[in-house]
Amino acid sequence: MKQGLHNYNYLKKAVIYEVNLRQYTHNGDISSFRKHLPRLKKMGVDILWFMPLFPIGFKNRKGLLGSYYSIKNFTEVNPEFGTNDDFKKLVNEIHRMGMKVMIDWVANHASWDNEWTTSHPDYFARNDQGDFFSPYDWTDVIQINHSNPDAHEALKRAMCYWVKEFNIDGFRADLAHLTPLDFWIQARNETSKIKEHLIWLAETEDHDYYNAFDIIYSWKWMHATEDFFNNKRHISLLKEILLSHKTKTNNSSLQLFFTSNHDENSWNGTEFEKYGHYVKALSAFSFLYPFSVPLIYSGQEIPNTKRLLFFDKDEIVWPEKPAFEMFFRNLIKLRKIFHDYELFDFFDGEEQLLGFTKIKNNKSVLILMNVSDRFICQNFKGQLNDTDFEIMMSYESLISEDLQRIELNSGGFIIIHQSRRF
Repeated sequence: MKQGLHNYNYLKKAVIYEVNLRQYTHNGDISSFRKHLPRLKKMGVDILWFMPLFPIGFKNRKGLLGSYYSIKNFTEVNPEFGTNDDFKKLVNEIHRMGMKVMIDWVANHASWDNEWTTSHPDYFARNDQGDFFSPYDWTDVIQINHSNPDAHEALKRAMCYWVKEFNIDGFRADLAHLTPLDFWIQARNETSKIKEHLIWLAETEDHDYYNAFDIIYSWKWMHATEDFFNNKRHISLLKEILLSHKTKTNNSSLQLFFTSNHDENSWNGTEFEKYGHYVKALSAFSFLYPFSVPLIYSGQEIPNTKRLLFFDKDEIVWPEKPAFEMFFRNLIKLRKIFHDYELFDFFDGEEQLLGFTKIKNNKSVLILMNVSDRFICQNFKGQLNDTDFEIMMSYESLISEDLQRIELNSGGFIIIHQSRRF
């Protein structure tokens, strides 16, 4: 039960920003984060996704502060972050600035000392010995019993509570595929009765989950690009992954594209560890690819070059002027300008140039990225002579004066807007 074109049209030009509240400021609370809102608004962010805001369990806790995803109570704000009233005020302020709020929702597990373990122990699964157990090796949480409809009803009531009482605008579903699809469909139906056009983001690549969600993840792309830059894959694989999604979804479904998020940063490395000097080119791709919803993770605009601790305090240190902030601001502007350029085709040129064209009537935008480890010169043989063109953004690239060629250093990219002359 998707809500159709309203969300699709909005998300085609939207940008999501993931907020790691604990690490964002020295105090790591709602009040301190509010000071960043004007900056994020100026940057062009549309949606703020907050990692779980709930109280964190103490039993079997990892680290000093524990995991956001080990939830003790689904209807309260973690007192380390502030109060329920603090978050309501924050949501109101975000709305006044014209931005939206999504919260992270965990439907597969909860902390060992979650309030339901005493009031409704049947909400949790048990092993052969009759004890609660952890899914996988996540020893700080226990498995919710998905065969018990009462557990699902309790989760849906809690979700409705956040929509009704806090006026949030959507949910990011943690590991959505571990919870039955029917639950998410029902949750979306019930919450939409309180507020229309909620935005739903699923941490999954299972295309069936488009029946409940607007956006799913692009893990295959993320892993393939990392492998590619480590010389483990051919560039054809990158195109195959993009074409596969396009074919399966008939050009109408969106994926979350990112170079970093909370999991990747903490466990697998910063974007610079993974992609090196290709970071800017991959970011440009994420913002302009026709079927993307781009994500910026807390601190990428600095840019943050350290892995943030997951279970303990590890403050992001903010300079007066984040060096990548203007870079992201410009990409966001271009995303909004070209969001309705939809007809899509790959660029046919030098093998190690990854590029594509988006078209609207007699206008087009060309995005070219040099994903090789060498300098590349692409010959256009006069193709640009028949167009009025403008370089919208570039990095480590150059167009010759005679318009015959584009030169790109390794990791460079260029975005060209063209209008064909009649």
